Amino acid sequence: MLTIAQICDLFEQGGHEMYSGEPVNQLQHALQSATLAAQAGATDELVCAALLHDLGHLLNPQGETPSARGVDDTHQYFAIPYLRGLFSAAVLEPIRLHVDAKRYLCATDTAYWGRLSEDSKRSLELQGGVFSAADAAQFVARPYAADAVSLRLWDDQAKVAGMQTPDLQHFARLMSACALTS
Repeated sequence: MLTIAQICDLFEQGGHEMYSGEPVNQLQHALQSATLAAQAGATDELVCAALLHDLGHLLNPQGETPSARGVDDTHQYFAIPYLRGLFSAAVLEPIRLHVDAKRYLCATDTAYWGRLSEDSKRSLELQGGVFSAADAAQFVARPYAADAVSLRLWDDQAKVAGMQTPDLQHFARLMSACALTS
C-alpha cells in the first residue's frame, strides 16, 4: 500500500511525462481532472479518484503513447492494489471503472466517440471496444458506475494546456482527509 507522500513522490518524479499525445503532462492531467471534479461539486472521495485515476500510468510506465504500439497498459487496474487499504471503494471503484465508463458512453451517446482524442479512440479498441447494449445496461447498474461516468467526462476535458489548477499539495491534503489510515 502506498502512502500519500509516496503518491506525491510518484507525481513529482514521473508527472512531467507527457500524457500520450495530449498537450498536458501526467501531473497536469491529474490536477485538471481533480479540479474539474471539485468545480462540479463532487464528493471529496470522487475528487481523489479524479486525481488518481491514471496513477497506474506512473506505477507501470509503458513509454510514450503505448496504444500506438498496440499496448493496453490496463492502468485502471494496476494502481488498485497500491491504493487498497488507503482509500475506500468510493475512491477505488471509480478509478477501476473509468475505462468501462468510456466504453459505456460510446454505447449510449452517439456524439461521445467523436469527442474523444485520437489516443482515446485507439485505446478504446485495445480496451474491448464499445459496449453492447446488454453490457452497457449491466455496467450502469453497478455500484459507483455513475461516479465513474462523471470521472470519465472530467478525464476527457482535462487536457487543456495552461489550465490553472490548485497544486499537488492542495490535493494531498484532500487525499489525507479521505484516507482510511494515516
